[in-house]
Amino acid sequence: MRNIIWGISALLLVSYLVFIFIWMGMESNVPKCTGIEIKFDTSVNNSFVTADEVSREIGYLPDYCVGMPLDQINTDSLERILNSIDKIEKASCVTYSTGRIEITVTPMHPVVRVFDGNISYYLNSQGKRIEADARYHMDVPVIKGSFDATHPAIDLLPLVNYIQADSLFSGLISMIEVDKKGEITLVPMLKGHVIKFGANSNIENKFDRLHRFYTEVLKYRGWETYETIAVKWDGQIVATKRKKKSNEKVEIERDLSETEVPDVESMQVKEENPDNLKQE
Repeated sequence: MRNIIWGISALLLVSYLVFIFIWMGMESNVPKCTGIEIKFDTSVNNSFVTADEVSREIGYLPDYCVGMPLDQINTDSLERILNSIDKIEKASCVTYSTGRIEITVTPMHPVVRVFDGNISYYLNSQGKRIEADARYHMDVPVIKGSFDATHPAIDLLPLVNYIQADSLFSGLISMIEVDKKGEITLVPMLKGHVIKFGANSNIENKFDRLHRFYTEVLKYRGWETYETIAVKWDGQIVATKRKKKSNEKVEIERDLSETEVPDVESMQVKEENPDNLKQE
């Protein structure tokens, strides 16, 4: 009887040892993370946030992942975590057969700075926000106004992006002011006049008219001739002369076809109260 018991015990022990060896063999074949390499995208000239600052945000992550089985590291979740960091514009992860994980990080690249009362922050072209800090500064256009969840500053990004893509106005407009009614005023970098843009709509058509005014009127009249230039009314450009009370109407020779400026019957420069004009 005793021999039978010892025989069963020996068989169980051998079975257990075989299982352990098989399990250890399987574990040894599971690829593990050999290291995380962080690369910084330098294709965009950006000194707003440095690579060292982003590395500090990532912290102990590279050391923590080393030695972990690769199938336990969810790179999709890792990307989401990294992309949630306000100093990172974009992060992507790639896993190699050697066990190395490569993370490519693009530091935050703001396109505009927002001043909302005592609050100030930057936005990138997708609307991602980073709080303004003395450590970070970038010379970008400014949006000034009062914003809330119903009327957020991010709604002005199409206007900002349009200005940035325009060869004339990208170097001209320095500030976008928004009043409580949502009326927009564009402030040029050089003092002389302001642009009454009106509502945040019909952007391309309004800039078509502004282009004509700048190239066909200001080119000959001078930068400081007018105090305000308004494109807020449908099919009109209404300009107010500086320090003059007499009314003046100037017709510009039509050298553009109707297809280029479809709704402008004539370009008008007026000094009057345009209350009867239809706003866009």
